[in-house]
Amino acid sequence: MVRQVRIIGAPTDYGANRRGVDMGPSAIRYAGLASELNAIGRSCADDGDLAVPRAEERDPDAASTSGSAKFLREVREVCERLADEVADTIADGSFPLVLGGDHSIAIGTMNGANRDADAGVIWFDAHGDFNTPESSPSGNVHGMPLAAALGYGEFGEGWDPAAGIDPADVALVGLRDLDEPERVAIRESDVTAFTMSDVDERGVGPVTEEALEIATDGTAGVHVSLDLDWLDPNEAPGVGTPVRGGVTYREAHAAMEIVASHGGLRSLELVEVNPVLDERNETAALATELAASAFGKRVL
Repeated sequence: MVRQVRIIGAPTDYGANRRGVDMGPSAIRYAGLASELNAIGRSCADDGDLAVPRAEERDPDAASTSGSAKFLREVREVCERLADEVADTIADGSFPLVLGGDHSIAIGTMNGANRDADAGVIWFDAHGDFNTPESSPSGNVHGMPLAAALGYGEFGEGWDPAAGIDPADVALVGLRDLDEPERVAIRESDVTAFTMSDVDERGVGPVTEEALEIATDGTAGVHVSLDLDWLDPNEAPGVGTPVRGGVTYREAHAAMEIVASHGGLRSLELVEVNPVLDERNETAALATELAASAFGKRVL
């Protein structure tokens, strides 16, 4: 991978149920992201953050015209701008590295990554993010982005967030916390889901390799969406929705090293780092390290 890495910040917390995740991009940068990537020979250009109004300035229910979806208008505005930035970055021959923000931004990243060619997706997450406005118990859009990008649910306001990605080209890795409607929807869909039980039984290496085979079969490359709550809270305390029983520090690095070795990485996003809940910026530092592994950093 020789393309220049373009860092794009999307400092949102519209989709989350706890404040502070909008500071995630700043925390990851502060942890030394650019210098870490430069050290392994990846040229970086940081274009800063998208301009995102504070949630206090907006009405969370103003656009909830279909089921339950808070800050829907704001999420749409951010995701449409982010999709353009990601698509333009790929068209220019650079690599988009998106920093969240809550996971709702993935709607924009996937729309941008899939605009000019078919992309597969690997979703490293404790959660399925497969709710819709009709099924969500909370109305928080960070629990809906994968379903939205695959065309499930009605989001109102004339917005179709579907990215045109084939569900058969999508693999979820490390699931361990699903709402019942999500469980049913995932089973009935064509996506492939690997739970933490699969990781325990088979190992993170074989699971990641199979996920890559699924996501790159007949596609132009893979978009990797990495939610830091994929890791166990002992490793990544600074997330809004921690779930015990996640992958270890070494397992996470091994998975990213396999992604890098495969060579099909098309775009990458790091989401749900909440410095308000973090300890000494540990989770942001971990996000930086994992990004470096995904771009090819090795011990030897």
